[in-house]
Amino acid sequence: MRGGHGGRGSASFRREPFVPRGGPDGGDGGRGGAVILEATNSVNDLGLFKRRPRWHAEDGAAGAGGRKTGRNGGDLTLQVPVGTVALDADGALLADLDTPDASAVVAQGGLGGRGNVHFKSSTRHAPDYAEPGLKGEELDITLDLKLIADIGLVGPPNAGKSSLLRALTAARPKVADYPFTTLDPELGVADGEAGRFVIADIPGLIEGAAQGAGLGQRFLRHVERTRALVYVLDGTSADPWRDLETVRAEVGQFSAELVSRPHIVVVNKVDLEPVRRLKARARRRGVLFVSALSGEGLDAFMGELSRLVVSAPVPQIAAAPRVTRLRERPSAEVVVERRGDAYVVRGERVEHMVERTDLDSDAALARFQSNLDRLGVSAALEAAGVKPGDTVRIAGVEFEYQP
Repeated sequence: MRGGHGGRGSASFRREPFVPRGGPDGGDGGRGGAVILEATNSVNDLGLFKRRPRWHAEDGAAGAGGRKTGRNGGDLTLQVPVGTVALDADGALLADLDTPDASAVVAQGGLGGRGNVHFKSSTRHAPDYAEPGLKGEELDITLDLKLIADIGLVGPPNAGKSSLLRALTAARPKVADYPFTTLDPELGVADGEAGRFVIADIPGLIEGAAQGAGLGQRFLRHVERTRALVYVLDGTSADPWRDLETVRAEVGQFSAELVSRPHIVVVNKVDLEPVRRLKARARRRGVLFVSALSGEGLDAFMGELSRLVVSAPVPQIAAAPRVTRLRERPSAEVVVERRGDAYVVRGERVEHMVERTDLDSDAALARFQSNLDRLGVSAALEAAGVKPGDTVRIAGVEFEYQP
């Protein structure tokens, strides 16, 4: 993401009949636009950002004579699904867009350059230079979508979670008789006694999922915001109860708070004879036996889901610490290093001065040289052994040193 660059200031002079030596009247450049993320229910995924990974806002317009300020660049508003989290390159939280219409500025636009009217003084009556605009803020951002649902269906691969979602809602996820048919979470809306609620089908979990096995961490993060869990077991498995322990252990390793949320256990495929025998032998209380294929037990299951949604509290997610970056005054510290055949000058203030200087103007360069002397850059260069004609590099711009 990159904010728009600031517009260039104008180096203009007032020219009117009968007004000799009208003086400088160059206006300032406009500010660059910002990049804004906005949450909406009209977008379902982040596919757009996978297809187009680079975005930038509009640059500000240049200033003009007559002290006319350039137009500000338009902000770029990007719509993302509700539940999107924006992280910077260090993993710090930039924005948690967990409600519709929530928005956050993730890349600020650069300030416009000042026109030459700002550089008039008692000794400089006709400055013929202005400032270029500052560059917009540019950074790499990770967009992470964490689905928001009332109920999360979790279980081992091929337990029939997608089939249950199809049977309970109008969702039509891909269903097939092999593990990991579902690679991305699916959402469906169910109508129960408690009204409408959202069910999420989370892809299958295997042992080691909390450590990333079978893309487990990618799947588990989607249940962080669900109010309650439904553990779906394959009744034809060699040991469904062992599967339940494995899945709960993986959920617990991922989040101790998550495994303690309200839940129910459902054994699927009761229409098959091995599962009927398992149901007859089962002595576990609170376990439901259903068949997504035949519909057996689904009415009772839906009733339990409605009661679960009503009783389950809204989870309080512990968000990553939000980092607020204060715009500090650039440091005047200067560091000079010899690199090959050039002297490299580093320092926030001096690098900022390069950005603000019109390098095509002799007068602006003279002012820049004066500021270098004032900051002690020339003295630091001489102390480092610079000679006339040597190359000096500041903020990627090369100069020839002349005392």
